[in-house]
Amino acid sequence: MSQQLLESVSASNIKSNLPRMDIGDTVVVTFRIVEGDKERTQDFQGVLIARAGRGISEMVTFRKVVDGVGVERIVPINSPLVAAFNVIRHGDARRAKLYYLRDREGKSQRLRDRRRGLKNIQVPETSTTKA
Repeated sequence: MSQQLLESVSASNIKSNLPRMDIGDTVVVTFRIVEGDKERTQDFQGVLIARAGRGISEMVTFRKVVDGVGVERIVPINSPLVAAFNVIRHGDARRAKLYYLRDREGKSQRLRDRRRGLKNIQVPETSTTKA
């Protein structure tokens, strides 16, 4: 009985309008920040390096580099303080956790775009005849 109650409470608080986010994607997370009686939004753009948990307790870890210093932020997906997730770029990752990016600097820290193969696809030309 208590398990069903927990599931029903958590199901009502799970966000349903989330975009598809995979490991390696560059995402802008918009936070609601309350300061006194004012509320403002603040964006955090970073690479999704880890996902953990399930359901209402699912967490994602984002990483970005600011002035040569790596900044990571762990965000609960279903938090009411998170206003929105916007996927900017789909990165190509072959691992579930990208912790190896912590040891990299400069261009080696970037991930390939998942759509990189589209430029190699050749479109057949239509035949035109001159009359």
